[in-house]
Amino acid sequence: MNYQYIVTNMNKLFSGILLLGFLVLLPSLMHAQRNPAKSADEAFSKQQYSLAIDKYKKAYSKVKKNKEEKNRITAQLAECYRLTGNYKRASASYKRLIKNDWDKRNPEIRLHYANMLKIIGDYAAAIEQYNSYAERVPDDPRGRKGAETTALIEEWIENPSKYEITNIKKINSREADFAPAYTTDNYNEIVFTSTREGATGKETDNWTAQNFSDLFVAKIDRKGEWSEPVLFDATKKINTEANEGAAVFNSKFNTIYYTKCPNDQQKESGCQIYKARRTGRSWGEPDMVDIASIDSMSTIGQPTVSEGELVIYFSANRRSGMGGKDIWVAYRDSKSEGFGRPMNLGEVINTPGDEMFPFLRNDTTLFFASDGHGGMGGLDIFVTTIDTAGNWGKPRNLKYPMNSTFDDFGIVFHPNDEYGFFSSNRKGTRGQEDIWYFIEPPLEFTISGTIKDDRTLMYMSDVNVQLVGSSGLSVTTRTNDEGFYSFGKSQLEPNTMYEILVAKPNYFNKKGTFTTVGVEFSKDFVKDFNLIPIPTEPIALPEILYDLAKWDLKPQYQDSLQDLIQTLRDNPNIVVELASHTDLRDSHERNDILSQRRAQSVVNYLIIRGIEPARLVAKGYGERAPLPLKKDVIRDGFLFSEGTILDEAYIESLLSNNEKEAAHQLNRRTEFRVLRKDYIPQSTNIDLATINIAINPEDNAIVFTEAPKSGTYVSSCIINGYNEEFAFDRTADAMISLDQAMNLLKWGAISKEDFEGDPERVLADNTIADRAIINIKEINIANKKVENVKVKVTYKLNYGLVFGDRLMKQFGKYSYNTKTHKLTIE
Repeated sequence: MNYQYIVTNMNKLFSGILLLGFLVLLPSLMHAQRNPAKSADEAFSKQQYSLAIDKYKKAYSKVKKNKEEKNRITAQLAECYRLTGNYKRASASYKRLIKNDWDKRNPEIRLHYANMLKIIGDYAAAIEQYNSYAERVPDDPRGRKGAETTALIEEWIENPSKYEITNIKKINSREADFAPAYTTDNYNEIVFTSTREGATGKETDNWTAQNFSDLFVAKIDRKGEWSEPVLFDATKKINTEANEGAAVFNSKFNTIYYTKCPNDQQKESGCQIYKARRTGRSWGEPDMVDIASIDSMSTIGQPTVSEGELVIYFSANRRSGMGGKDIWVAYRDSKSEGFGRPMNLGEVINTPGDEMFPFLRNDTTLFFASDGHGGMGGLDIFVTTIDTAGNWGKPRNLKYPMNSTFDDFGIVFHPNDEYGFFSSNRKGTRGQEDIWYFIEPPLEFTISGTIKDDRTLMYMSDVNVQLVGSSGLSVTTRTNDEGFYSFGKSQLEPNTMYEILVAKPNYFNKKGTFTTVGVEFSKDFVKDFNLIPIPTEPIALPEILYDLAKWDLKPQYQDSLQDLIQTLRDNPNIVVELASHTDLRDSHERNDILSQRRAQSVVNYLIIRGIEPARLVAKGYGERAPLPLKKDVIRDGFLFSEGTILDEAYIESLLSNNEKEAAHQLNRRTEFRVLRKDYIPQSTNIDLATINIAINPEDNAIVFTEAPKSGTYVSSCIINGYNEEFAFDRTADAMISLDQAMNLLKWGAISKEDFEGDPERVLADNTIADRAIINIKEINIANKKVENVKVKVTYKLNYGLVFGDRLMKQFGKYSYNTKTHKLTIE
């Protein structure tokens, strides 16, 4: 393949993947000798790999018993196959060399073998070879990185990034097409490098057997149709008989920077960066860009410039580099001056492999291609950003599908949107290399579902469905005849918590929650509901047991009331009666009193949990309403048949004391029934703070933002399933204000059982004592969690919740950046 061809030899074509021109012309070689191997070596030295393959095959058959020469020819064949893209044959040749211990002379054979195995999809064998190379050459990070990233390939493919890619078949040819760039501020035209038919000049490049490369342009219309590519400059000022390519424009789109490799057969020359300025529709004469220490014998290319054109990045293979092709940078004080001496971007960016095709976005983000950082195979596209001190961060692989096991390079972004173009020779490519379009589609969400009658399981029409978002959105729809409802992508937003409220007269309301917070891909949510008709008869609650002659509600039975609490919260317009019944084994008067107190204890608990007292009626029925069975019931192994009334006569008729005791247990019960459906709540605001959402942060870092009123920097946490904001004060203990603690108590996030000491004293006078200690069961920050945290109630606290150094250390080792207000937990 053209790309592989130039990687090793710095071909002056730059075809496919490497620097346009990175080759100094070789002096004429002698005619091939009679020895076929010498003739093959001559073809190899000229980068005529296809021809060299045929000659090496013939030479191999004539070498006979000379093992040394056979291994050398095999090594040359392996390189020819690798550089022409015949990866399977290259892999077989490298394998044969390793079997013959030829890798002891050149350990890179194992590295090349690993790369070939990765490309053809044998990942396990590739990892083995990368590790073997790393053992032999520990100072070369390519072995270690190759093994690490190869192990991730299948995971990356199974979990692709958000980008979607498309081959632009209309503009790609059977030859090499690569290195796209925008040409206008309308961003509807691109220039790219190509060796297609129609290039300037009639000669064929001896290295590639293709045309010399030129710059071509193609335009997309409003219907999304691409024009037929044409030469960029018909005047032949920019496109010449030499190789031109890898262009980039300045921010005003009136100056083009590009790479040119002169085609001068009379003298040796390198590749340089040229620029030309456009006046109106005409281009001026190109000039070589003045960069200190760079002359006509240098081999540099693939420029990208800053917005003000005072900084230029390019790729070059210079003696003071890190190994292969590196990315360099040069500066100047004004556009009328030349650039200063180039500086290598250093080992964070550059490796012993090749780093090429830099693209600078918004002056702070650099994209480039590399085969030295480890990746999916061949060249992968990486991205890095520069900090305020001028240091580049660790490069990040763009992963699949932007990268593949083949070569991916030459990326360009629209400056304001997440789409653009890149080059690749992956599967699905039409020619040697093709131009591909990529886009990060906007996140789009929908929610839909069906609503049924829980009793009949029939679909319900005309049900009111309200969608409420933390962004302030509130929109309503109704179900159709098939019980279907939906909210579309124009109504849902990313990073938003949502609550769905479903209501129909004479049915209990239902609520559901979902969130788009942390959801990285578009998604169609589905939420179905079954609405329960509001019955006229009482509804039995899960069993609540009391000590003999006692009415205190035991903590272990408080959970039995959670469904009722949720029902009351979901249905703010209903008033209910809480009815308590005793068995038949005491006086009427005492049973009436006991049952009334038990009913009141349930009401009191519901009030503590935030239910308005005006919605609750406590009623003790004593033994006056024995249970009528509406279905067969088994208790302690005894069957009680449907239609039975557990009155005194029936119980006395039972044969054993155990069976009688089981019947008495059934009579001891707590029920509720709906009295009214027209209650007007004191506040109709929907409190999204009580929605328990799942937050899925990408890492263990949170950012503090300034609270509008207090000016305190706060961030989010989850306390016992409830979302809260907290301030960070390194010197403080974990503290909570009185108001915030009362809110947690009201919402049900904490209860009296969570306070240290006597709850009667701590919670006296309908408040919480100052300096009271609350045992918080669970606190989540980012995706870290700690349990059983002691928090002190502090009346004079300036903010609702404050965490300090002692608590943060329980989450793990952490750091806090006082400039960015970012807290990171390791």
